[in-house]
Amino acid sequence: MPGHAGPTTEGRDRTVTPPVFMYHSISPSTAPDPHALRVHPDRLARHLRLLSRLGLRGVPLGELLRAQEQGRARGLVGLTFDDGYTDFLDHAVPLLERYGMAGTLYVVAGRLGGVNEWDDGPRLPIVDADQVRAVAAAGHEVGSHTMTHPRLAGAEPGALAAEVGESRRVLEDVLQAEVPGFCYPYGSYDDAAAEAVRAAGYDHACVTGDYEPGDRFTLPRCYVSPGDTTVHVVARMVRHSVRVRRPLPGRATPSSG
Repeated sequence: MPGHAGPTTEGRDRTVTPPVFMYHSISPSTAPDPHALRVHPDRLARHLRLLSRLGLRGVPLGELLRAQEQGRARGLVGLTFDDGYTDFLDHAVPLLERYGMAGTLYVVAGRLGGVNEWDDGPRLPIVDADQVRAVAAAGHEVGSHTMTHPRLAGAEPGALAAEVGESRRVLEDVLQAEVPGFCYPYGSYDDAAAEAVRAAGYDHACVTGDYEPGDRFTLPRCYVSPGDTTVHVVARMVRHSVRVRRPLPGRATPSSG
């Protein structure tokens, strides 16, 4: 589900990391799911059990990057959850705790305590300020997912600054702590959006399935669909290991770090 709008690769080195998985809602609900964003808790449990049996541990994206820089990322994968739905606390957190894992929850900062007004699917509640603090207190990373969940590719400079920078300020005010990570809604970004993320002071940012350029501010992730089995999870890890090693256009080899 890549959503980029032609960012250039010139001067941008790829950041090679272990796989990073992308989830959204974790819920047993049987309501319509037109955008294929809901994963049943039992299915998430099977995914986490598989990772554990493979000797892998899921961690927040920021922790994964720090481990990669220090040469200790072996045995780790990234776990991320987009949009900031309250079902992360209800269903994902207990499972992550059971398997000794943690993740990053990307929160739409302008919709705290509200619902997912940006799409036409079922209305899902979003964490409020107290719940954001509860996520962090449980050992998970909180990241920014803009103020209102717009597509950032092609956005005007003023809109970019507001969506990217203000969301970080809101979440840092809630947490009284630094918010290092950003996630582009819909995976939609271009060079201007990536530059706005850098300018706002973030340490890193992630997209969806786009591997070019795949630098620190356009890190690729493996989308997890509602029907993904453990076989799909393994296949996504294998595919990631292949794609992340492919040279960027005009480059001989990717760089790690």
